[in-house]
Amino acid sequence: MGGAVRSSRLEPLSKSAGLEAASGDDQIPAVAQTQGGTQRLDKWLWFTRIVKTRSLASKMVSGGKVRVNQVRCTKPSTAIRAEDVITAMVGRDVRVLRVLAPGSRRGPASEAITLYEDLVPIERKTSGKGKANDLGIMIPGARDPGSGRPTKRDRRQLDKLRSTDA
Repeated sequence: MGGAVRSSRLEPLSKSAGLEAASGDDQIPAVAQTQGGTQRLDKWLWFTRIVKTRSLASKMVSGGKVRVNQVRCTKPSTAIRAEDVITAMVGRDVRVLRVLAPGSRRGPASEAITLYEDLVPIERKTSGKGKANDLGIMIPGARDPGSGRPTKRDRRQLDKLRSTDA
């Protein structure tokens, strides 16, 4: 009669409603509380935005393209924890990542990069034409994959290069 009416549909349940957390520690994320700080490998790859979908992450792990601590994993349900090193073949790139924390959701990219440390950063493509070998020497006539069709000028230069070699 003198108490406030509380609608359970409008307000989320909280400690003020008389519900206490089982562990009593609010600073630990829910994933760490329930699973001891471990998470499925396919979920972690998806949370960190290494792959676009969880099913792609699962296929990548099942295909043997992922290693955890230098051991090839073929089960998407492999448990990973902080300080594990994950090596993944993503497209044509090899990513080497150290797990800093298990994720709790697939959030924005700014949140995703806090879950890992990139041990070998990806080299960004250069805008110059041609392709360089490991020593940085340009290889004549080599084109970057996905750079599209050669222009008429490029084709003429390649023809000129080939005719002088013969």
